[in-house]
Amino acid sequence: MSDSRQKAYRRGQFGEFLCHLYLLLSGYRIVAKRYRTPVGEIDLIATKGRHGTNAVLVFVEVKWRKDLTSALGAVTQRQRSRVQKSAQWFLTQRPEFQSVDLRFDVMLVRPWRLPVHIRNAWIDA
Repeated sequence: MSDSRQKAYRRGQFGEFLCHLYLLLSGYRIVAKRYRTPVGEIDLIATKGRHGTNAVLVFVEVKWRKDLTSALGAVTQRQRSRVQKSAQWFLTQRPEFQSVDLRFDVMLVRPWRLPVHIRNAWIDA
């Protein structure tokens, strides 16, 4: 792996850590990190609320870029589709989450700033 690629990988890991911490402090419970499936990977999976009473299962895509516009632009249709397919895979493996509401969020990370949490970034199609 090239030096620049390695730095980008480490930045991505650190960005995911910041988002993990941010979600915990915002009252979420982390269910999985870097959840890998045969169809793709989900950066973070979290829940908020009590199971059965307005509980929501959140699939989070994390993007680290120098500015918000490029970070948001990095979440392509192809990537959203991959996350949705991975989410369906997760639900087949974890039936206890079948009855909760689902949400797809994006968290944008920039240097020296708190993460920006975009709830309901897209609707499952």
